Amino acid sequence: MSTGRRQIGLYFGSFNPPHIGHMAIAGYILEFGSIDELWFVVSPQNPLKDKASLVHARTRLEMVRLAIGKFPGMRTSDIEFYLPQPSFTINTLVHLEEKFPDYQFCLIMGMDNLQSFRKWKAWETILSNYKMLVYPRPGYEGHELVSDSNVEIVQAPLMEISSSFIRKSLKAGKNMQFFLPREVSAMIEAEGLYID
Repeated sequence: MSTGRRQIGLYFGSFNPPHIGHMAIAGYILEFGSIDELWFVVSPQNPLKDKASLVHARTRLEMVRLAIGKFPGMRTSDIEFYLPQPSFTINTLVHLEEKFPDYQFCLIMGMDNLQSFRKWKAWETILSNYKMLVYPRPGYEGHELVSDSNVEIVQAPLMEISSSFIRKSLKAGKNMQFFLPREVSAMIEAEGLYID
């Protein structure tokens, strides 16, 4: 990925809520990978996910901002808030290329997303034009796309934490403070998120 242009890793997600697993993966890829910056791209609506369980997009964006704090090399992006819904990755990538011609973008995704990658709009175009940094996910082994030259497997720690597990646990009245960045946990408690 050494083209002289600044390398930006795009970590797409609902981040509903952002948890310590997201942050550990992001931190690992930023520190041990070949990118200069990592952007959390908060998706207002993922076309392959149920919209009913989502808290408001701006609330999720704020939680990601709180999770990152002042950590160098990380930032949030609300680019998909201004694009047609639902959010298709190819549209976001084209828009970002136009807006930031001096940057080179790559995608960060879990092996679970690679498994469903062929369901994505224009997946072949994405695969041909963008590097994909794929981290391991519990229960998801290799995939035939792993052999593609644009797919790089990142040996990040295996995280068995999911946002859906945290949402269910919060709804059941469980204390999840050690699964969430401190500021995110405080915001969830203060605003009464995920309890109904």
